[in-house]
Amino acid sequence: MKFKSLLTLCLAGASITAVAQGYKDGIEYYKADQFKNAKELLIRNINNADTDKAASYYYLGCIAMKEGNNTEALELFNKGIESNANYAYNYVGLGAIDLANNLPKAAEKQFKAAEKLAKKDLSVYVAVARAYYNSDPVAYSAEIEKKLDKVRKSSDNFAPKDADFYMLIGDMAADQSDWGKAASQYEMATTYEPSATEAYVKGASMYLKLNPTYAINMLKKLLALNPTSALGQRELADKYYDTKNYKEAVVEYAKYVKNPNHFKQDEDRYAFLLFFSGDYKAGYDFATKLLAENSANFTAQRYQFMNAAQLPEMKDQLLPMAEALVANHNETNRFAAIDYTLIADEFKNAKQYDKAIAVLEEGIKEMPENASFYKSLAMLYVEQNQIAKAADTYKGYIANLSNPGFNDKSQYATFCYYGAIEAKATDADRSNALFDEATAIAQELAEKYPTVPRGYKMLGDIKVQRANEAEVAVIAFDEYKKACDIIVNEGNAAQFASDAKVVFNYLGNYYLEQNDVETAKSYFYKYLEIDPNNDAYRSFVEGLK
Repeated sequence: MKFKSLLTLCLAGASITAVAQGYKDGIEYYKADQFKNAKELLIRNINNADTDKAASYYYLGCIAMKEGNNTEALELFNKGIESNANYAYNYVGLGAIDLANNLPKAAEKQFKAAEKLAKKDLSVYVAVARAYYNSDPVAYSAEIEKKLDKVRKSSDNFAPKDADFYMLIGDMAADQSDWGKAASQYEMATTYEPSATEAYVKGASMYLKLNPTYAINMLKKLLALNPTSALGQRELADKYYDTKNYKEAVVEYAKYVKNPNHFKQDEDRYAFLLFFSGDYKAGYDFATKLLAENSANFTAQRYQFMNAAQLPEMKDQLLPMAEALVANHNETNRFAAIDYTLIADEFKNAKQYDKAIAVLEEGIKEMPENASFYKSLAMLYVEQNQIAKAADTYKGYIANLSNPGFNDKSQYATFCYYGAIEAKATDADRSNALFDEATAIAQELAEKYPTVPRGYKMLGDIKVQRANEAEVAVIAFDEYKKACDIIVNEGNAAQFASDAKVVFNYLGNYYLEQNDVETAKSYFYKYLEIDPNNDAYRSFVEGLK
């Protein structure tokens, strides 16, 4: 796999009958204070045969008032009355318009007209109380209480069996930050009307941080009573997502996106979850389905490629996908970090290095704190034998790590070292600057990791490269000897075989130059312990006198 999933989950598929509540979903969203979503669903379903247009126009009018467009609201309430003159709530809406226009007497007439039509519908009195509350809860406090009292007195033991009543009391408490009272009132709403979707949704949102399991169970209870509620399905899926229960979130989103009243933007969340949960084939198929519906869906195009990049059978189709993403990428169609990484990888695999470099350079420009981009770009420069550029780029990787480790620093020093050698013949100043940088990092490694030979060994390497021919044989003795002592004392020659061989060979030759053949041979034999099959080296050592 090119990308290790953040979660290793085995997901079970899920399906439900693709049915929905039509305009009723819009009303549920409105009562849950999700007005933008409510508006979309009410408009989407307005011409359906089973839509109650009078109700839909009432809630659309209420949303228009929330948006500050009272003229539109007035038109909508009147449309509702034209649809059904006996539907009381549009008269409540007209009364709310009168209150907004500071015409309380006119409002009272509209409210009385609504109440006359309401007969035994206690929710109309609650709607009137809410209209007064929305207009001015202080100025109309008496009117609000009068309407609520009417509901209480019309109920057995002053306990109204009306969910809207408890929702209003709960909302009023929430506005005063009395969260405990609000939550208890929302629960009361579900007691008297078990399918009051908005009560479960608002209650679950309140409990989410304090008791996420309880919040999720509330929504599961709702869906047991009302399994086709788009709001309930969406909220349960979101609560699982918010609590990082991604396996459950995927299952619930799979149900929700089959509901005709789901929102297109939620398809992106589902595609995201399929990918990051590791269900790449399902993720690829879902993204492909979205693209079949809309070929300009850039998000679907991204997730199709992301998932395909994890499927071995798709490897031959990845390059054209990557090229298409780059072609469609613009200020509106933006990439996330993973897009830059996977697309660059694909161009690199195709040996289109210039394109891979361009993608990562753009990634760095867009997300300059993303350390992985610098590392990937540095490695691309290494493949192009541009080691000095690799060193410059890797410096950005180091700078964006919160706590660079030994391997990070060692790699950077190595790039600087070989970059300096690369620049020796063409740019002496550049070469010296890179050698200086490599020296500083190697010195840091030697001091910070006293049981690891790499720092001292690199200091010796740098001295050898910077020395003139006459100095080479002796100039790095101290550094290589310190590296050697660490290797011998720590007994880790095999772990640092490459470094150890360089060190032992250098020290052997040093003592050979001093005519101390026995000491020289002792180091050469240490070399052979690491590389026992090097017959030519063994012959050389055994031939020394």
